[in-house]
Amino acid sequence: MQRFCLTLKMRPDPVLMEEYVQRHAAVWPEILESIRAAGVTGMQIFRDGYRMVMIMETTDDFTMERKAEMDRANPVVMRWESEMAKYQQSDPGADASAKWLPMEKIFDLQTS
Repeated sequence: MQRFCLTLKMRPDPVLMEEYVQRHAAVWPEILESIRAAGVTGMQIFRDGYRMVMIMETTDDFTMERKAEMDRANPVVMRWESEMAKYQQSDPGADASAKWLPMEKIFDLQTS
């Protein structure tokens, strides 16, 4: 198993933030299926104000590149991502597909 931690900035608008939370209370079944098909075995999203943190557990052979490739080939995923873009904020100069940015692990209790 692999674990990834990613972060995302949201647009600082309380109405949009509430809509985003509601959209994630009813994620489309096709999106859930595509996430699992890519090798994601667990996913949680946490919120701190307008910053989101995602924890993903994946199969050993999972790669972000392969998931991105699968996403680009899936019109339903592309529609979902297009709809989510109104809530999300990308860093200046970042590729639009790189909204969720990986975090660097600096401590692990199991290895300390």
